[in-house]
Amino acid sequence: MIASKSWAGRSFDIANVLLLLCLAIVTLYPFYNIVITSFNDPTDAARGGINFWPRQFSFENYRMVFRDDNIIHAFGVTVARTLIGTATAVLFTGAFAYGVSKPELLGRRFFLMLAIVTMYFSGGIIPYYLVVAKYLHLKGHFLVYIIPNLFSVFNAILMLTFFRGLPKEMEESAKIDGANDLRIFFQLVLPVSKPVLATIALYNAVAHWNAWYDAMLFGNESLQTLQQILMQIISSNSNVSIIASSLGFGSVTAQSLKLATMVITTLPIVFVYPFVQKYFVQGVMIGSVKG
Repeated sequence: MIASKSWAGRSFDIANVLLLLCLAIVTLYPFYNIVITSFNDPTDAARGGINFWPRQFSFENYRMVFRDDNIIHAFGVTVARTLIGTATAVLFTGAFAYGVSKPELLGRRFFLMLAIVTMYFSGGIIPYYLVVAKYLHLKGHFLVYIIPNLFSVFNAILMLTFFRGLPKEMEESAKIDGANDLRIFFQLVLPVSKPVLATIALYNAVAHWNAWYDAMLFGNESLQTLQQILMQIISSNSNVSIIASSLGFGSVTAQSLKLATMVITTLPIVFVYPFVQKYFVQGVMIGSVKG
């Protein structure tokens, strides 16, 4: 009986590994194909049939991308938006979550309920545009990427759950030593909250890096982001060929330039994952286990 269970267990493990391996290949191969095609000669790539490696290796697509001043400037705007937006959103959301996690805070239920209501009810795109552009006067300003994205109710609930699980004795001992709430939050609570901070930072970083709709609504030429440039390339194939010819890249096609831009816009955020992976699972599982 034991041998039979052991054989069944090994069979399940083998089948599980094979299934996960197939899912990994199906998931990763499209991106892999984009990468190898972007490194292929643009004219040759138009013939198709590139499956496992470049048929005619070339940097022509990437030379075209980095020759375009608009893309370089958009890359800088996107990096600045991601770094500043992530840091400020984590700090602002963390301050709110830490405050409402304290039972002694006056009106904490009102503030928490007010935040939760926004998860289910929204004024719509027109009121949102009017608030940001007309009343906050943020249209055409870099802060339009930062201020409207400072707070997320879902992220606040994650941080609230984590802060509630911290031992009260830790803060009480700090207050006995004369620390105020601000000092406790910055020097005591935040340093021991790396799992939830890494999780929320990753959520915000991905959202800022991939955002393009707010750039289209409120931005201008100096505030274009990488994703907005990519959307323009996808929607204006004919203009790409004209621009490439004027810069001396006659072989570059709209499809090849689109693939190269997709790789450039995707890789930086992919490289962030290994550094926060050890915190990510713990941060996501916050509040899922009781007792």
